[in-house]
Amino acid sequence: MKVSAQAVAVWGKTAPSHSITAIMITDDQQTIVTGSQEGQICLWDLSSELEISSKEMLFGHTASVTCLAKARE
Repeated sequence: MKVSAQAVAVWGKTAPSHSITAIMITDDQQTIVTGSQEGQICLWDLSSELEISSKEMLFGHTASVTCLAKARE
């Protein structure tokens, strides 16, 4: 049984700035990862119809995210 969850925004009326400085797509081509000048990393769902929807925004970097890399298994 497949269960879906709705993304919830935890900020006010406007989302934080996210000036993309790095981008990566996962091997399964279902998730896009972006890094920003503001230091956030965002995860985006990519549907088979090429529709993009927000998944998660990760905070914690104090500098720009200028590159992304995936870990090996």
